[in-house]
Amino acid sequence: MHLHPNLILLNNSQIDRRAAKHAKGRKGGMAIDELQPSYPCNPLQSVQSVVKYATASASLFRLTLFAGLCLAALPLQAAEAWWNRAWTQRQPLTLDTGADAAALTDTPGAATVLLRLSDANFHFTDARDNGSDLRFVAADGKTVLPYQIESYDNVLNEGFVWVKVPEVKAAAKETIFLYYGNSDAAMPPAAAATEAFDADSVLVYHFSGRGSAPADATANGNNAETVGQTADGSLIGSGLRLAGAAPITIPNTASLAWKQAQPLTLTVWIKPPALQANAVIASRSDGTSSFRLLLDQGVPVLETATAGSPLRSQPGAAVAAGAWSQLAVVADGKTLRLFVNGAAYASADANLPALASPLILGGLATATPGTSNFTGELDELSISRIARPDSWIKLGAVNQGGSDAGLRTLSLGAVEGDVAKAPSKFMEHLSLFKDIAGNMMFDGWIAVGICAVMIVIGWTVAIRKFLYLNSIDKGTKVFLEQWKALSTDLTALNPEDENAVGTLDGRGNASEQGLLEKSPLFHIYNIGSEEIRHRLAKDGSRVQGLSGRSIQAIRASLDAGLVHESHRLTDGLIYLTISIAGGPYVGLLGTVVGVMITFAIIARSGEVNVNSIAPGIASALLATVVGLVVAIPALFIYSYLNGRIKNSLALMQVFIDEFVAKMAEFYRPAQEPDATTDKSR
Repeated sequence: MHLHPNLILLNNSQIDRRAAKHAKGRKGGMAIDELQPSYPCNPLQSVQSVVKYATASASLFRLTLFAGLCLAALPLQAAEAWWNRAWTQRQPLTLDTGADAAALTDTPGAATVLLRLSDANFHFTDARDNGSDLRFVAADGKTVLPYQIESYDNVLNEGFVWVKVPEVKAAAKETIFLYYGNSDAAMPPAAAATEAFDADSVLVYHFSGRGSAPADATANGNNAETVGQTADGSLIGSGLRLAGAAPITIPNTASLAWKQAQPLTLTVWIKPPALQANAVIASRSDGTSSFRLLLDQGVPVLETATAGSPLRSQPGAAVAAGAWSQLAVVADGKTLRLFVNGAAYASADANLPALASPLILGGLATATPGTSNFTGELDELSISRIARPDSWIKLGAVNQGGSDAGLRTLSLGAVEGDVAKAPSKFMEHLSLFKDIAGNMMFDGWIAVGICAVMIVIGWTVAIRKFLYLNSIDKGTKVFLEQWKALSTDLTALNPEDENAVGTLDGRGNASEQGLLEKSPLFHIYNIGSEEIRHRLAKDGSRVQGLSGRSIQAIRASLDAGLVHESHRLTDGLIYLTISIAGGPYVGLLGTVVGVMITFAIIARSGEVNVNSIAPGIASALLATVVGLVVAIPALFIYSYLNGRIKNSLALMQVFIDEFVAKMAEFYRPAQEPDATTDKSR
């Protein structure tokens, strides 16, 4: 692998220029081994070598890190950002108004849509028991949409939720996200449930109350005053059952009062068990003016009267008995139109009369011959003070009806959470440390700062020492291979030839010579050879040999070289020992001072509770944690490096013994007989 030491990630143009230079370096045969640090006897050169190699290593690390971040960013860019990590689950909610779903051709504008939850599309066990942790977020990942829970049952695994969508487009798909799974007791509350309906919604009845009068789900408070009978298992949760006896009375209010020719939209779901003649579904009368929505033998009819002149819409096809149908009345000031199940059904050239009387559901305020009270079920009644678009009526009919098209109109996707998107336990722990650090006082930060300095110095020494030990191991390996051949006859090497001594008689190539110079054994060998050369300088014929005192003196020089090499090997380890011994004590000092200050603050304020004590104590203990983070890795690193250094020193001691033995054997005094050739023994 080739590497250029000056490749630094700055910007795209600089990367391109330096990459070209890197390629040029490769053509020249630059190898990473050429950048390995050498540690000559000169300490300044040693430091320069380390810096040179560290620069190259850092460049490779930066390049790898940059590539990794780019790869990691790809899936993150493809996926929408997570709104709030306190919510551990989310599901995409797709609103489809295309041909296969709601089939809208015009834009309805803002609308409140119904989301049906069941165990088939929602994990009730991951949400709160009452569904209070549900949140709906727009596709931008920031806008939280208002919603209202009509009913939520985590035992039956059934829920009905109304979500306000700011802008619904025709023939398009829009994705919003349902978030849940927040178990935090301090979870911020959701927006008011009444905000799920726009300001033009005057009244909305879900009929979800049991044993009470129907309640208005908007902020207008247009509640009924008559208690109705609850119909379980209605179209949307529970509904209202009308038995034909007492109708439901809704008192008039300022928001419910109708002005002459004002716009209006009224929608209601009905389920007649049998067909009746002129069954009144909703009515309002004030003197000679009246408004009636009837079902005549299954045929929806709209009837109005202004100053005693009744007007009745033309009849159309009858709705089916025992089935749910939506009726919608839209007044735009010129025309009254009637819709059935989202489709235009009938119209009349009339406007809405001025009425300020109570609104009656299921009958008339005063019984009139020829009419009857409606018998059946009602669900989801809404009244708006504006004329809603046709597409708004159709969207409500399809979305609320529960048909296959309705299920496709608003559908929940697969759960995204836990593994894919939920914050991991590790990240949760990191967030806790962030909160703890936010409460740390100035004295604690001083302790943390000192520990940070220890970490930087300790790891710098460890990295340099690791690289140095690797380099001398390579050089020692090359030296021992050449020494094995040379040690059989030391006299074959002329000690007076400095070049021969320095290159072991030229036994290695240029690259091996560079490795040799890093080996401490080679340094000791040079010391011994130099000592031999000095003592044999006057003996040109090399017949006198070396005396016992000379050998002892040479051994002393070798031992001195061993001490110098030992100092070089252990240089800087003192910083690791300082980190091991001092880190915990510095952290402990920060903890003790932090605890003292915390209790002093509590004593001054007079508040004694867990919430006032815990943050200060936790932040104080963080200083001890940081001290241990300094000491524990330093202890392991020191043990590892110290073991390698001991091995190197032991190898040098063995080499000195071997060198002295070979020197005594091959450079013995002339008067000493050769034991291998002495025949007198």
